[in-house]
Amino acid sequence: MKTGQQVVILFILGLLTVFVSPLALAEPYFAIMTNQSCQACHVNQTGGGKRTVLGTAYAQTLFTARPTDKYWDGKVSEYLGIGGNFRSSATATETPNQDDEFEFDLDEALFFMEVPVIADSLTFYFDQQFAPSSSNREAVALLQFPQQSAYIKVGKFFLPHGWRLEDDTEFVRQATGLNMENSDNGIESGIVVGPANLRLAITNGTAGGGEVDTGKQFSLHSTFIYSGWQIGASANINDAEDAERTVWGLFGGVRTGPVSWLGEIDHIDDDALGPTGRKQWAAFVEANWWIQQGHNLKISYGYFDPDDDLDEDERNRYSVVYEYFPMVATQLRTGVRFNDGIPQNDAQNSDLFFIQLNGYF
Repeated sequence: MKTGQQVVILFILGLLTVFVSPLALAEPYFAIMTNQSCQACHVNQTGGGKRTVLGTAYAQTLFTARPTDKYWDGKVSEYLGIGGNFRSSATATETPNQDDEFEFDLDEALFFMEVPVIADSLTFYFDQQFAPSSSNREAVALLQFPQQSAYIKVGKFFLPHGWRLEDDTEFVRQATGLNMENSDNGIESGIVVGPANLRLAITNGTAGGGEVDTGKQFSLHSTFIYSGWQIGASANINDAEDAERTVWGLFGGVRTGPVSWLGEIDHIDDDALGPTGRKQWAAFVEANWWIQQGHNLKISYGYFDPDDDLDEDERNRYSVVYEYFPMVATQLRTGVRFNDGIPQNDAQNSDLFFIQLNGYF
């Protein structure tokens, strides 16, 4: 089947299923649009996972083409809240010198549970993945100190670094390894001081696996939120016994009328790669044009230099995605991604076309 035919099939599938599909509305451009921090809309202060009452209200009223005042607010009772995400896609891939591919995927099925034992003080929170494989992503005890605008959480959680992007395959999330696939065990604390959100996490540095030495991973994340724009810096140091990995990053966002801009750049110094280590760069720029309520056009660019000491090994990635929120708890995304890598590697030069259906509650 030719790629053009595959794209037509994807388009037809999208039209047929958009109104019958039951997402992780964790994309940071919403924070730029609403001039909010991640913790305003998510139980997890660094973004992603179950939405707060405010986050649910935003998702069901401000972002949908047909808003309603009747929707699930996440509360089963005063002492229990639940939520979930479902994401499925159809993808066509065209790779030089290889046969074209067309496949359906169940990308994720997630379930969230929030148990506020003491209101605004002590909460137990769980983020469980059931598909495409079963794994616990987060399990924390969260202590909050509202008067001090501070919190402490212990357990297993996502590490704070840069933007919490929806796409973990984006270079800044994939190359750093600081994404929603690599939660870790430890402790995190945070505080809000004026426009500043400061967070520090100390974890094992084993991506949730068993500890093998006394080294620890330190993650520092700071965001400054002003009217219409945000700017931040991140640092991650994983001090393992045989190798040390250091990631430094800058990120920011600004709203210009209906367009919300995001950017991030990370430098990775990895002593574990090669006899003398390896220095890498990853960068990301994204523009989100909120055409009208329920309709967003996303254009993004990704850059990755896998070895700063080698010339002409850089990779570039260009994406155009249209997002449509037809009704409460639904989202349709369709788009294309072009990859530009070294000519010798066919996989680095593949083109991808997709339609993705998301459901959330």
